[in-house]
Amino acid sequence: MQRLHTNPEDYPLSRAQQLREAVLLTFCDPMPAECERLQSLSGREWRSLLTWLDTSGTALYFLDRLTELGRCEMLPLEVLARLQQNLLDNTERTGGMIAESNAIHLSFQNAGLSYAALKGFSLWPVSVPKPELRSQLDLDFLISARCAPEARRILEARGFRLKAISGRSWEFKTSEPGKASLESLYKSTPHRSVELHLEADDLGPDSLLARTEKLCFHDVCMPVLHPVDLFLGQGLHLYKHVCEEFWRSAHLIEFRRHVLARYHDAAFWQELRKLAEGNLRASVGLGVITLLTSHTMGDFAPEGLTCWTVDRLPVRIRLWVERYGRRSAVASHPGGKLYLLLQQELERAGLRSKRSLRQALLPNRLPPAIALGSANETLRARLVRRARQTYFTLLRLRFHLVEGLRYLWESTRWQHYVDGLDR
Repeated sequence: MQRLHTNPEDYPLSRAQQLREAVLLTFCDPMPAECERLQSLSGREWRSLLTWLDTSGTALYFLDRLTELGRCEMLPLEVLARLQQNLLDNTERTGGMIAESNAIHLSFQNAGLSYAALKGFSLWPVSVPKPELRSQLDLDFLISARCAPEARRILEARGFRLKAISGRSWEFKTSEPGKASLESLYKSTPHRSVELHLEADDLGPDSLLARTEKLCFHDVCMPVLHPVDLFLGQGLHLYKHVCEEFWRSAHLIEFRRHVLARYHDAAFWQELRKLAEGNLRASVGLGVITLLTSHTMGDFAPEGLTCWTVDRLPVRIRLWVERYGRRSAVASHPGGKLYLLLQQELERAGLRSKRSLRQALLPNRLPPAIALGSANETLRARLVRRARQTYFTLLRLRFHLVEGLRYLWESTRWQHYVDGLDR
């Protein structure tokens, strides 16, 4: 397996980051020597690594991979027991989400709605062969704008309430989630969340809903995107998150698995290229995440994908991936702001961002409420909720100050670096 890392002296990984990267490298075949770093961790290092495994969505993928390789002895007994219990809990939680998803599908189909499943269970079995290993938080559907009102009535009849509208996305919830914690991440809860993504009705041949396919999943045949549309949507979803403060490296594992599953399907890559090559965002986005995955986990993509994506990336964007990509893939929550250097280079290439640099560095509003009060809330509960909100606000303030200063320092180094290359 060819390693594509740049000179480690340019931007070395810390010990904790090297251990996280070792987790990602276990998914390579054969498993490289760097993975042996996981054999001699202290209790403190395992606790830190477990936190990252949870927040990055890779914990159960990692357990399944070691089980597949027959290498569970790499895990201390208490770590193995913890991950196995997480798997049992997540299997129950996923079963509840599948039941909810299937009920919604049947209701939408009985009402004759034009819709398709997005992300989530539609990634089975190519990207996600075992849904119970995935950390899935909500259900997503693409739906024709004319069908949205009826879809809303169906969801409200099932106990959902419209909580937010952002652009063409409607977010529904059955209730406010309880206090979030890593301990409850895998537990089944009564809280459910659904997002409807509205597609305009006048797209003609560009309509994704005009060319859906059927996927039979747990005894229900659900409409899903055409395979090329599914792959492109998955890739651009990951690209969008790479251009944010924090993203879950589990998405990298899923994308890599999808590419490998299609590796020898020349017709698939030709159809993808025909669909996306003229779209700058699509070709650059796929290029960024394909190159980033290669730098993190080694070569994996066919020439049918790389020749019009990775190979055509602007030099400065390639340099960002080579310099910061691995750190981005193994970052701990809540992430950082070095993605803003990438954002600037994307803008130079003609891809505008939704937020300006100033807005990203200095938000002009307080963070959203992490919990909402109820009509019969007690005084004690209100005080606890406000204390939690204050603590969260202070954490976010510290994040913006620390990471903002780190960005300003690194931007100077970055500018000196690229200026030297231009000369």
